[in-house]
Amino acid sequence: MSWDRSEVMNRRSGLLGWFDKVRYKEIYRQALGLILVAVCAAFAVTGHWNIIIGLLIALAGQLFRIFAAGTIFKNKELASDGAYSLVRHPLYLGNILILGGFSLASGNLWVALAVLLFFLIWYPATISYEDAKLERIFGDDWRTWSEGTNAVFPNRFNWSKLTATQWNARQSLLRNGEFIISVYLLACAAVLWWRAYL
Repeated sequence: MSWDRSEVMNRRSGLLGWFDKVRYKEIYRQALGLILVAVCAAFAVTGHWNIIIGLLIALAGQLFRIFAAGTIFKNKELASDGAYSLVRHPLYLGNILILGGFSLASGNLWVALAVLLFFLIWYPATISYEDAKLERIFGDDWRTWSEGTNAVFPNRFNWSKLTATQWNARQSLLRNGEFIISVYLLACAAVLWWRAYL
């Protein structure tokens, strides 16, 4: 099924119209998020507790992404079990944990403010766009599932639904690129650790 982004995007012209197009493209959002992780690593300041706790939060975010990415076949099947039983957009929750963790680990207030600005500019619009797209593709199934499921932050926990999914390593690590992202995040964590302690 084809999907026209202009049906959801604001139809502004000029610089604001260009910004809308960039904001709704997944590749730009992902690239900027990955660049911000590198910025967190490059501008880390000496710290102690914040580095370990921040990197553990980032690790939890990436593990959650790996889990979610192994159960989704984008725009083909409605994922509502596993990570998708907790939130409508578990990959975004993983991103928030990753970037939030790296921001905390960096110990740099300016970097943390840049990350916060990124989330405020990109994520509300992206969530609205994704919800509208999924509702159009999956209709009543999406509406029924989304009614009691928050967008990004869980409001419930059901162990049986969380574990009632088939996780596919190939889908997660290769097709959805989580292996490459994990290697990149590990390299950024090593740089951050080196900058803060050596």
